[in-house]
Amino acid sequence: MTSLMLKSLILMVFVTLSLKAYGDLQEWWCIADPNAPDYVVQGALDWVCSTTGGAADCTNIQWNQPCYLPNTVKDHASYAFNNYYQRFKSQGASCYFNGAAYLTPNDPSYGACIFDYIP
Repeated sequence: MTSLMLKSLILMVFVTLSLKAYGDLQEWWCIADPNAPDYVVQGALDWVCSTTGGAADCTNIQWNQPCYLPNTVKDHASYAFNNYYQRFKSQGASCYFNGAAYLTPNDPSYGACIFDYIP
């Protein structure tokens, strides 16, 4: 094997391992898809916050709580979807919610409204 081929192979292995390590360290939050219809997002929000459904902790999106404002379906759903996803992702939960949500590497927290991240 030539020296150039060996160096190329070592570089490829290094890059592959670096990307794998970076991917494992990447933080992800689950938020409502701004392009999803409100009725789809509302249905998923109702499920994820119900005691018989998703069992997310939706306390912070209630009146007079830190994530109540802005008072929109998608803002409330983003908090609830993320809460559910973070709590149950280790058990196989996804961030799909019938197409109402997606993962983002950008922390959606704002002001006193903190979106959890659980490694």
